[in-house]
Amino acid sequence: MARRKAGTDVAFETVDVWRKVTPELQAELVEFWMRHRAIPDAERAKLRALQAVCIARNAQGELCGVATAMLRIIPRLRQPTYYFRQFFAPEMRGQQQARPFFHQACRILEEGNKQKPESLGILLEVENQGLNVHFTKAVAPNTGAVFIGYSPRGFQLRVIYFEGAALFPPAPLRRRRIAPARPAAPTAA
Repeated sequence: MARRKAGTDVAFETVDVWRKVTPELQAELVEFWMRHRAIPDAERAKLRALQAVCIARNAQGELCGVATAMLRIIPRLRQPTYYFRQFFAPEMRGQQQARPFFHQACRILEEGNKQKPESLGILLEVENQGLNVHFTKAVAPNTGAVFIGYSPRGFQLRVIYFEGAALFPPAPLRRRRIAPARPAAPTAA
């Protein structure tokens, strides 16, 4: 797909890599994230690379974007969802490519989930403050992302449910360990 910014054409190709990450692609993703300071720790980047859903390559074949997902159960839902992240190189931002790339990643995840049902849908933690301006409706009109509350970090949480998604048995709640109450200090009279 080709995008236009300030009179220049910027083209990129979206490549499905869900559960097909080779050691070469893993190394390329690690280098990409570290170069852009998106994930400064190489070991964390190696693990994240294995979660790649799709990548974007520019006209020269260089990696310029990536979407990742990992299966996660948050206490609020007690249901498995794919925790989704997306990153584009700075020179690719602001060219209206994020939403189409996101929709392609969602299609890849939904198709994969049909083969092996393990998730209700896609969980988004909206960290980008600029996006929060657009996410003011309970159900976002362009994505169908349903507001479900805020994360412990204070960001909006939204879910895009897969078509026909059926609930799994609820995951057990983790018991919080509560420290014993300390006796009150005596007060001076």
